[in-house]
Amino acid sequence: MADEIAQAMTKEVKAQIEHEVNGMTFTKNFRSATAEEWYVFLPSYHDPRTGGAAGKVIVHYHLYGNRDVFINTTVILDDPALFHPEHSQLVYAIADELVNRIVGYADTLLSVHAGENSYDAEYMQ
Repeated sequence: MADEIAQAMTKEVKAQIEHEVNGMTFTKNFRSATAEEWYVFLPSYHDPRTGGAAGKVIVHYHLYGNRDVFINTTVILDDPALFHPEHSQLVYAIADELVNRIVGYADTLLSVHAGENSYDAEYMQ
């Protein structure tokens, strides 16, 4: 009996994720000693109110002495199209890529706000 792995993602969803992640750009809006705010731009999604960035990322650094560094990251997606359950894999891929690009490999608590696709996660080394 051969081992088979079922694909949990259709070719269309995979192509959409690749399109959005490859076309994703972001710009830093604000920086303080303990926090940063980034605007996130996606090729197919926008803030319906302003027509601008599809969301934002807020990175808050908790510094406890010199030995413990922990980062809280909040991703807020503003386009209601990303709130639908059929876009859950896309939202996960976008948030994962944002953590990798902006925060890197630091220990991170992630909170994603995207309607029904909201979730919390931990990234630990």
